[in-house]
Amino acid sequence: MQQQPPQTQQINIELGEKESEGIYSNLALISHSPAEFVIDFTRLLPGVPRGKVYARIIMTPQHAKSFLLALQENIEKYENEFGEIKLHGNEPGRQFGFSPAPETKEE
Repeated sequence: MQQQPPQTQQINIELGEKESEGIYSNLALISHSPAEFVIDFTRLLPGVPRGKVYARIIMTPQHAKSFLLALQENIEKYENEFGEIKLHGNEPGRQFGFSPAPETKEE
């Protein structure tokens, strides 16, 4: 008996007109519980003391890790094609855009 090759499943994704415009975010606030990760995409403007959440994404820990790996892979592809992405504004006292949470020292 001849073995059948595995069939690939095609997924159709619909992109609405409003969603296709996208949103601009220069700050993400990330929190988590044992069951989920919550990512709030916000935008801060110079001279404006308040920001607004424009999108909230909630995902399982497994999906969050898969998202991280997919993002890392795409950043590597980008940098291979266009060069290293430089991070600006990470000097002490100057923050710009997204930044990781400060590391805490364990005692």
